[in-house]
Amino acid sequence: MTIDAAPEKTNLVGLSREELAATVAAVGEKPFRTKQLWHWIYHQGATDFAQMTTLAKPLREKLAEIFEVRKPVVSREQTSSDRTRKWLIKFEDGNEAETVYIPEDDRGAICISSQVGCTLTCTFCHTGTQKLVRNLTSAEIVGQFMVARDSYGEWPTPMDGGRMISNIVMMGMGEPLFNYDNVSKALKIIMDGEGIALSKRRITLSTSGVVPMMEKCGADLGVNLAVSLHAVTDELRDVLVPINKKYPLKELIRACREYPGANNARRITFEYVMLKGVNDSEADARELLRLAKGIPVKFNLIPFNAWPGAPYECSTPEAMDKFVNILNDGGFSSPIRQPRGRDIMAACGQLKSASERERLKRMTARVEALVPEGAEPAPRDAAGNA
Repeated sequence: MTIDAAPEKTNLVGLSREELAATVAAVGEKPFRTKQLWHWIYHQGATDFAQMTTLAKPLREKLAEIFEVRKPVVSREQTSSDRTRKWLIKFEDGNEAETVYIPEDDRGAICISSQVGCTLTCTFCHTGTQKLVRNLTSAEIVGQFMVARDSYGEWPTPMDGGRMISNIVMMGMGEPLFNYDNVSKALKIIMDGEGIALSKRRITLSTSGVVPMMEKCGADLGVNLAVSLHAVTDELRDVLVPINKKYPLKELIRACREYPGANNARRITFEYVMLKGVNDSEADARELLRLAKGIPVKFNLIPFNAWPGAPYECSTPEAMDKFVNILNDGGFSSPIRQPRGRDIMAACGQLKSASERERLKRMTARVEALVPEGAEPAPRDAAGNA
């Protein structure tokens, strides 16, 4: 005698409003049940149908038999001495990604991953040493935010002024625009005013420069844009951010000029990691000013955060100060990002999950072709030219 396995339950997390409505209708329930479920899942944070007390008990029991509200599992949680918190999130297939809470005085941002691993192989980034395993689903992306809310006890959705988790930055593992369908679906769920209700002005999506998707992102989502620039010449950016070979600086800068919704009140952020003797000269700063001319932009200068075997060093404080002064004198906001979570490998460029492959030797070889081991950076004249 064989016993049939129980049918797999449908997870309601990650379904769009339209998909949830269709799912509810398919089991014979009326459309208004969609709004009730949405409220309980995304406003109240309920995962047990028994908690959904505005639904009649027979309905709760019916829903529990065929549906579930399932979030990813936390494999490990670490808290830094500076209050940064990092979660290693495990998904159903055993793959893992990292999510980070970055604290400020009275609020903070969640740094969310969009892929397991990454295909971009940026040579300064720890995630770049890990192969791309797969895209994350909308449920897995939304689930990271929900796990963070669980950790900080932020259910039901607090009023905007009282949130510890006030912002989202899509700056974790992976390139969000290479997983646009799932990322956009997840962010629309998060922005929905009857659930998590996070404003698009509090969400920033960071891209390494997937030019064909940038306009679509701005028009469709209207979120803030950050661009991982990191170099002012194609020769160097080809090494640091290899996607530049496909979408070179000229195309990337044009896409930034045309990004929908960008203006002086909502500036694009140019992210720029400071690498000693590589991209931190005064001439580099002046060329950065030239590239940014006419674009509503601000700069985010990132001290390089080391990781085991990293082929770079952080710029000296003196070099960073000179760089900042040139940008400030050019009329641009250019703060140096305060490193967060270095002691738990949670800082920018340090994220890497357990499922990985070794690419470091190949990356190091590419870097050494640029700056040979043991060699000092080429001397520069007063104008900053090598």
